[in-house]
Amino acid sequence: MSHVVLTLTKDKIKDLETYYKSSLKAAPAGAVFAAKTANSSITAYHSGKVLFQGKAAEVEAAKWGSPDTSNKKSSTSKKKPAHAFAPPSSLFTTSHIGSDEAGTGDYFGPITVAAAYVQKEQIPLLKELGVQDSKNLTDEKISQIAKDLVQMKLPYSLVILHNEKYNRVQLNGWSQGKMKTMLHHTAITKLLQKIAPERPTGILIDQFSEPHSYQKHLRSENEKLQENVYFMTKAESYSIAVAAGSIIARASFVKEMDKLSEQLGMTLPKGASQKVDQVAARLLKKYSKQELGNYAKMHFANTQKAMKY
Repeated sequence: MSHVVLTLTKDKIKDLETYYKSSLKAAPAGAVFAAKTANSSITAYHSGKVLFQGKAAEVEAAKWGSPDTSNKKSSTSKKKPAHAFAPPSSLFTTSHIGSDEAGTGDYFGPITVAAAYVQKEQIPLLKELGVQDSKNLTDEKISQIAKDLVQMKLPYSLVILHNEKYNRVQLNGWSQGKMKTMLHHTAITKLLQKIAPERPTGILIDQFSEPHSYQKHLRSENEKLQENVYFMTKAESYSIAVAAGSIIARASFVKEMDKLSEQLGMTLPKGASQKVDQVAARLLKKYSKQELGNYAKMHFANTQKAMKY
């Protein structure tokens, strides 16, 4: 499926809406209107961007103007590469995979890792949908954007490490760094299989450890690093693919937390605060320590604090 993006005036967008009046359909969040013809889909946004998708996208877009090539600026890191796996700035505007995780610092709930594949033609659309660093978004907004990404059929792979298994592998000597390494590796491998034979320009991982440590963990499980893999801290601020992965991972974590809360009949707080200690203490009083392990990361200091309560 081809994609073309035009930047048009409000008056011009009104002309489009009138022209496609008989083909209008429900518009996604942030859109002025959406329409679907026999060979293409058209979505106009309040920013002036108009996305044409489908077999005849170029032909349909040509009726209204030329593709937007004026804004060639991209987010680039001014810092010197800290290691040999630092991504080139050109990666951010190409078709690439990005992966990120959620739940690693939360006492309750699983770790979720998501890898997303964004084609370069989709970058303007994802920006219109509000895809950005998930730390700048509310959980409600994250859930809505995640639904939009699923609706547009963005290729992604999601891996969830539930608490019971988390605690089991931790007792077997796995550090959280190794857990995250294997989760990212699995998510990326599954996504590469999903999009094959198409190949991304590169793969960017939101860096949580040094690349040599990441590779060491892979070797311990007889796995190898994929081709064209890069590591970068705060990658979700530069890469729309990492930002998409971050949003999908966070939305999944929030959903899993809601499920666990429903099972217990009480709201499990996020994070690792004193409030978390108090809720954990209530669970210990009501259930066993073993039962708590189905909902929490037991090696966190919160467990000992909860026991003192």
